[in-house]
Amino acid sequence: MSGVVPAARVTVSGLERLCVLSSEVPFAGRRVGLLTHPAAITSDGRHAAHALLEAKADLRALFGPEHGVLGTAQAGDSESALVDSSTGLPVYDTYRHTADHLSGMLAESRIDVLAVDLQNVGARFFTYESSLYDALAAAAPVGVRVCVLDRPNPLGGLAVSGPVLDPAHASFVGRAPVPVRHGMTMGELGGFFAVRLGVPAPEIVPLTDWDARSLFPATGLPWVPPSPNLPTAVSALLYPGTCFLEGTNVSVGRGTTTPFELIGAPWLDRSFAERLRGAALAGIVVREAYATPAFDLYAGEQICGAQLHVTDPDAVDPLAIGATVLGALREGWPEELAFRERHFDLLAGSDRFRKDVMEGVPTEAILAGWRDSALRFAEQRGPYLLYPRDGGS
Repeated sequence: MSGVVPAARVTVSGLERLCVLSSEVPFAGRRVGLLTHPAAITSDGRHAAHALLEAKADLRALFGPEHGVLGTAQAGDSESALVDSSTGLPVYDTYRHTADHLSGMLAESRIDVLAVDLQNVGARFFTYESSLYDALAAAAPVGVRVCVLDRPNPLGGLAVSGPVLDPAHASFVGRAPVPVRHGMTMGELGGFFAVRLGVPAPEIVPLTDWDARSLFPATGLPWVPPSPNLPTAVSALLYPGTCFLEGTNVSVGRGTTTPFELIGAPWLDRSFAERLRGAALAGIVVREAYATPAFDLYAGEQICGAQLHVTDPDAVDPLAIGATVLGALREGWPEELAFRERHFDLLAGSDRFRKDVMEGVPTEAILAGWRDSALRFAEQRGPYLLYPRDGGS
């Protein structure tokens, strides 16, 4: 991402602190399971499983989230392998399993502690947060401790925005009442989730040298796609806003080289890009764009739309972008735009956002309607924060 000054010191992940900088054997005397994916690496590119084994941890099993331990599965899917080819360890697929089923997996694996090393993207509906929530719920009944090896929130830790989830709309794309952009790391969320679940708080191996004011490129860490459709830190920055379109009949660019940056449909025309350009989105240049997705929505069809080019990452407000895009679609193509109502409402955390768009509520009014609840959450999260925010903690 252009315009970002690299950090003077590289952020040190929980994994690195545990396996590289510590002289002690990780989890000494305990049998370990690892819930992980390809983005869980050391600064020199070694995967968490290999780093733990090389540090003499007694690693007994791997557990995969959505997309799998190897990260080869597309959205809404996971991998079927029962044994990891590079370590020879058994693999348990946790995706779309109930807490009771997960408890059974943990018991079967005969581990004492479940280490969780998942690079999140800072958006409530990214399912690794739910994987952590479910792991905490499943581990307590079978006496397994959870330890989060913390990683940076790619969106930073200051901004809190978007609709807060109504518990009536809880699902795997949102378990707890947090806003879409919550500004918390997985370690911080772990503490918050544990209190909500009434289970033991996870152990946390914290980050060092993480500046909560900064986006991911400033950490100095290599970007590894946490899912197949977030290839860059730019796509991850836009994701909390443009992902809402997955609850509509508009493509978010899956099946193209710029997912979550490219928005389009066969029934749109060049005036869509002009509308977005007229909205003067902060930190964004809008380009009229065409593509033929290789898979997902409109696979094999030419779509017309817009690509969002990030010119000033620190100025980008992904939630404002999402609301603006939906408003432009509703104003210009009210007959063509259609919602997958249940999916959209689960992403939003209630039906209010969808109804506001359908009723033509101005974008600024929608954004204003989210602010009070987001501010309340920003205060509620205070006891669970592990790193300074604006000079405080």
